[in-house]
Amino acid sequence: MLYKQDWKNVREVYEAWWNKELDYPLLQVISPKEGARYTSYNGWGFLHHKCCPEKALDIFEESCQNTYFAAEAFPNIWINLGPGSLASYFTGFLKFDHENNTAWFESPRSWKEMEKLEFKEDNEWWEYTKYITELSAKRGKDKFIVGTTDIGGVLDVLSSFRGAQNLLVDLIEEPARVLDMSEKILEAWFKVYSDLYDITEKYQDGTSAWMGIWCPKKWYPLQCDFSAMISPKMFERFVAPYLRKQCEWLDYSIYHLDGPGEIPHLDILLDIPELTGIQWVPGDGNYQCDSPEWFPMYKRILAKNKLLVLQSFDNKDNIPRILKEVGGKGVLLSTWFDNEAGAEGFIQKIRNL
Repeated sequence: MLYKQDWKNVREVYEAWWNKELDYPLLQVISPKEGARYTSYNGWGFLHHKCCPEKALDIFEESCQNTYFAAEAFPNIWINLGPGSLASYFTGFLKFDHENNTAWFESPRSWKEMEKLEFKEDNEWWEYTKYITELSAKRGKDKFIVGTTDIGGVLDVLSSFRGAQNLLVDLIEEPARVLDMSEKILEAWFKVYSDLYDITEKYQDGTSAWMGIWCPKKWYPLQCDFSAMISPKMFERFVAPYLRKQCEWLDYSIYHLDGPGEIPHLDILLDIPELTGIQWVPGDGNYQCDSPEWFPMYKRILAKNKLLVLQSFDNKDNIPRILKEVGGKGVLLSTWFDNEAGAEGFIQKIRNL
């Protein structure tokens, strides 16, 4: 791979990690290259440059040329149209805030209106997603990896159709409608993943996504951000069945556990046999992944033979403490440094634990 010279060896490390055969932590560490004029890619290029998506790829490749991808880090561009782009393939609604880099899909409607919604093959945003996926994968062949767009969680997409507050009431007053619509969304979810996979597999081996993890087979981050507002009992009824179907359908899966509000659902998630792992994201305003506050949770996850993904830290110097406390097997750590020397020093420290 042009921007990752040792890619063949790194692929083997990822494969071992997914199969839970790697005895040490998988490390994704990046920094600017020494002497390079570093430019970062902010991830929103395909919306900033919708009229000319080649510009987004130009910016991304310039970033790759000036980035040091250390240890198991690799160049990964994912087709970012915002979290839960599947909603726009039904409604055609996607609002992008160019100044704040946020995309919105929520366009609340009545149940009568919503039940008429269908996935549209000729939808502008679905056609654009396929176009930029092919454009990126073709250009990225032997140079970088292309990750699948952020399709979204089933109930999160439904929340975009209905509005979060309305949907909370619907879980009590219209449970049958919620379940029926969830099935329709799940069917579209599988179609989107399959169609995009059919595009990328022509140009690259394996799959990736917004979480930035390469896999030799089909994998995807699963999530339900909406679940922070519901009880474990409701999670078991309205979320877990669809997660189980996704886990069974995919070869590998990582659940995006987003903030303390989702921790009450952890036991349900850990009891899904086919779920491969958990990514913990503490969220803004909370202690990040290096805080000892979360160590007992990490032990619970690893004790259930699940992989553990940690990608946000208050202080990188605290990372060795995590590994001393919970071990390195099954753990993936992502971080960055200001220079190559710092990146290599960190890797050496972790490898010598």
